[in-house]
Amino acid sequence: MWWSRFIFLPAFFLLVACGFQPLYGTSDTGGGRDALAHTQIKPIADRSGQQLRNHLLDLMTPRGQSPTPLYTLAVSLSESTNHIAVRKTALATRANFNLTASFILTDTATGRVLYGDKTQVLSGYNILISDFATLQSVKDARARALREAAEQIRVRLGVFFDQHYNSGSAAP
Repeated sequence: MWWSRFIFLPAFFLLVACGFQPLYGTSDTGGGRDALAHTQIKPIADRSGQQLRNHLLDLMTPRGQSPTPLYTLAVSLSESTNHIAVRKTALATRANFNLTASFILTDTATGRVLYGDKTQVLSGYNILISDFATLQSVKDARARALREAAEQIRVRLGVFFDQHYNSGSAAP
């Protein structure tokens, strides 16, 4: 496997030369990644909202929330279920769990809306003969959708902050 170094090194230098910066990495230059850490996430209604907020806290502020947040993130959720596979006996056997998360980022000092968007996640599950198994299947589909929604929100906010910081201004 000594030859793997010859493939890895040119690929690494190619990425560095094009200005690639990973969103997940750490950097001494600050920028958009630091802005995520200075974002306060408002509580979200219901149990699904609590789970989404916890995922966002883990993704955006892994070292804990800032004592002086510069930005505030407000998120609202809506959920629905669509039955997609139906037997001749009119019994559903497959369903999709739809999760829509609308979010608004505001400047904490001024209250001005900086960015708003929504993300939609679709997670499928089986409807089984056992009610308990079906409930677990729905619970798992919801958990997958919430994790995906949190990741999408974090990435969109990261891109927003990176684009804004790279445009030359000090703060959005």
